Amino acid sequence: MIITPACPDDLPVLLAFRQEAAAWLGKLGTDQWQRPYPADRLLATIEAGEVFMLRDGETTAATITLSTEAEEGLWTDEELREPSLFVTKLTVARTHAGRNLGGRLLDWAGDRAYRAGAKWLRLDAWTTNHGLQRYYLDQGFEHVRTVTEGTAVNGGPRVSGWLAQRAARTADHGFTDEAPAPVLPKSMS
Repeated sequence: MIITPACPDDLPVLLAFRQEAAAWLGKLGTDQWQRPYPADRLLATIEAGEVFMLRDGETTAATITLSTEAEEGLWTDEELREPSLFVTKLTVARTHAGRNLGGRLLDWAGDRAYRAGAKWLRLDAWTTNHGLQRYYLDQGFEHVRTVTEGTAVNGGPRVSGWLAQRAARTADHGFTDEAPAPVLPKSMS
C-alpha cells in the first residue's frame, strides 16, 4: 500500500469517508461526527498538505491528517513549545477494517514526527467515545487530560477534547511513503 498526499480531487472521497465513518460510529452508539464536516475546511487542509491517503491499488483504504498546528484551546502554551505533530481524522474504509491499518498509520505518523525532529505525536479524541480512547491507549498513547470547557470551532460545546500523546519514534509501518518529508515550524524546532 502507498501513502500519498491528498489532492483537491480527493475531496469527494474524503467527504464520503467521513459519512461512512459517521454511520458506522452511530451504529456503535456514539454521536461522533454526526454533523457534516464543512467541505471548505477539509479542502483547506488538503491544500495545506496535511491530508494523506493510503491507497490499495486504485482503492483508497484509509486517510489521516497530520499537522504541526493544534486545535486552539486544547494544549497548554508549555506543551505547544514542545516539537509535536498532531493527528486528526484518522479514518479506515469499512472495506479495509480489521487489518490494523489505523495502528500502522499511527506508526507512520510517529515515524514522520520523529524524522521531522518532533518529540511527540499528539491527538485529541471524542470525549464520549470511550472505545476510541481505549484504542489509542492500546496503541501506546498516554492520556494527558480531557478538556470539556470552551467552545468548539463550530459554535457548540467542545466534544473532541480527550488529549493523548506518545513519543515520536521510528517505526516499520510497511507502507510505501510517497509523501514529502514534514517540516516543523522554526518555533518548534
